Amino acid sequence: MEFSKEFDASGMSCPLPIVKTKKALSDMPSGQVLRVISTDPGSLRDMAAFADQTGNALLEQVNENGKFVFYIKKA
Repeated sequence: MEFSKEFDASGMSCPLPIVKTKKALSDMPSGQVLRVISTDPGSLRDMAAFADQTGNALLEQVNENGKFVFYIKKA
């Protein structure tokens, strides 16, 4: 999937992946896609909840080599 910006939250635990994702999205124009990489298993439910609460779209979440990868489209 194409993305405009990438943020690697590997090694960070809750709530840092969400806090940093929110910051990364704030610098992006509407419609762009952010790719987030995380190693925190809690990020699976946290990213979905974050997207719902903020109105951003969680386009896809996949597991790549033991890491969780999320594609979030900014509202």
